[in-house]
Amino acid sequence: MKTYPGIGVQSAEIYLPKTGVELTKWAVIACDQFTSEPEYWASVESFVGDSPSTLRMILPEVYLGQPDQEKRTKATQETMKEYLETGTLVPFNGFILVERTVKGKVRRGIMLALDLERYDFTKGSQSLIRATEGTIIERLPPRMKIREGAVLELPHILVLIDDPEKTVIEPLLKDPDKLRKLYDFELMLGSGELKGYLVEDSNLEAQVVNALETLADPDKFQKKYEVGPDQGVLLFAMGDGNHSLATAKAIWEKMKPSVGMDHPSRYALVEIENMHDESLEFEPIHRVLFNIQKDISKDLKAYFGQDINFAKCESLEEMVQIVESSKDEQIIGMISNEGAQTIHFKNPSYNLPVGTLQAFLDEWMKKGGAEEIDYVHGKNVVARLGSMENNCGFYLPAMDKSDLFKTVILDGALPRKTFSMGEAKEKRFYMECRKIN
Repeated sequence: MKTYPGIGVQSAEIYLPKTGVELTKWAVIACDQFTSEPEYWASVESFVGDSPSTLRMILPEVYLGQPDQEKRTKATQETMKEYLETGTLVPFNGFILVERTVKGKVRRGIMLALDLERYDFTKGSQSLIRATEGTIIERLPPRMKIREGAVLELPHILVLIDDPEKTVIEPLLKDPDKLRKLYDFELMLGSGELKGYLVEDSNLEAQVVNALETLADPDKFQKKYEVGPDQGVLLFAMGDGNHSLATAKAIWEKMKPSVGMDHPSRYALVEIENMHDESLEFEPIHRVLFNIQKDISKDLKAYFGQDINFAKCESLEEMVQIVESSKDEQIIGMISNEGAQTIHFKNPSYNLPVGTLQAFLDEWMKKGGAEEIDYVHGKNVVARLGSMENNCGFYLPAMDKSDLFKTVILDGALPRKTFSMGEAKEKRFYMECRKIN
């Protein structure tokens, strides 16, 4: 286990299931997926059965707010201890190169730990590790309750680097004989395949670290983004799992005075990925409103006045085509049991359609506009849920991933739930663990 303070990185001790554990049942998808589709998690439960599984160490968010939430939370923490005590989990030291194949695409990343002292999710942050979207503080307490009593962390956090020359991750693939394969298996429920390789050669580790240090060089950073020395270096930008990393940060700040700076909770295990990986696509995150209490079309018109227009569509496909082909105009789709339509914004106050919509929704929800809002992936999901009686869905366009780093550097965090790195089934599966207590 080595630390590299200049870039906020630790080569960690990482735990994986012992030989003989059925890996397809071990690895489950990120807990914040399929939150409006309990049938997915019922399928996972049925498939896993009594086998050792990360399902027993997480709390899927579909169960948040349920009467048995506290019981489930305690059970996850007890299972962590059990898996350690019985040898179900075994340790490895070093970076792990991860390959995820889904929908014919191979996405690569490196598992390592990031220093939470170098991370700040507050608005206007100039930290080395930064949030890319607004953090909802109210969403942290339930996550904190789970992590505070846990001996392990299981990350679904994906962090991006801006490495167009492909100097950090990709060189590890040039000499695969120097890497020890740790796992290679098919993920459950049609979610592709997962492979992992241990980077135990000290020269390869140094190669990764040197490349990250070059990306973090202040002079190179200022030239690359055309900014002055007043702008702090941004090396790691959040991709997925923003609230999970924010939870780890909040707990570390709470613990720090009593445990000292060398405690394992100072770090958080993540997977870093190169924004320039061809297989990495930014998908939009759509909105669904449940049990609407007010006339949302009327309230949209009252909020935006002359700067909003509605246009009926003959089909869902027509709506999607109009939204996705819009270039110079902000257009989103709206779906209800009355059909599909597009909403056109003139003179918007935000650079992205998601910001324009979210400003309205935040205010409208506070006034009791609907019982619940959820953030979903894929046109079929937003169409199915949005078209149910008393519901409404909003279909949003994707943002260009090449805009991410410079936008965060110059403008700060994006509106929350602006983009997703792939659709639901492409999300990170829990595989690796790390001790935090």
